[in-house]
Amino acid sequence: MAARAKVSLLVLIMSLVSYMVGTTESSITPTEFIRSSCEATSYPALCVQCLTGYASAIGQSDQQLAITAISVSISRTQLSASFVNTMSKSRGIKQREYRAMQDCIENMADSLDRLSKSVTELGNIGHAVGEDFRWHMSNVQTWVSAALTDDDSCLDGFTDLFMNENVKAAIKDKVVNVAQVTSNALALVNRFASNHRTAETP
Repeated sequence: MAARAKVSLLVLIMSLVSYMVGTTESSITPTEFIRSSCEATSYPALCVQCLTGYASAIGQSDQQLAITAISVSISRTQLSASFVNTMSKSRGIKQREYRAMQDCIENMADSLDRLSKSVTELGNIGHAVGEDFRWHMSNVQTWVSAALTDDDSCLDGFTDLFMNENVKAAIKDKVVNVAQVTSNALALVNRFASNHRTAETP
């Protein structure tokens, strides 16, 4: 009877622990998951602002979070490139200013190409593990990092450029926002890679 009672008590305790763990996991909403994950970024408030609208699609997936963050960066980059292109056609734009804007547009085009490849690569990871996973992630990290460098290169073109201060400020605001969003995406990519490696470690 004593042995049977001990077994029953053990089963009860294990069931209780299992219930508590399940309750804890289910109590973490996708929005809370995003907020927690965004703490790993340089611009957490912007990160939360950009990603909470996609909470249902992200769920609690580090991979989907990284994919969504890069997708948001793609969208912001496209809008900024379009804005700079419009500004380059404004009246009174000097040749030097026009050239700086075109260089910026080219940089953002390169950034878009790299970010798009990164989304595809993340989608192709599937259930990859070990060296296969690290190879895919290395590609993504390299491309997103290069996309961030493209954003910085765009900004460099306006550092000492003499142009209408309002136009200059408007362009810089757009590109800085893109750079911050891309920086956050890179941080979430790195977080995904780190968490996956930790999960693989026995």
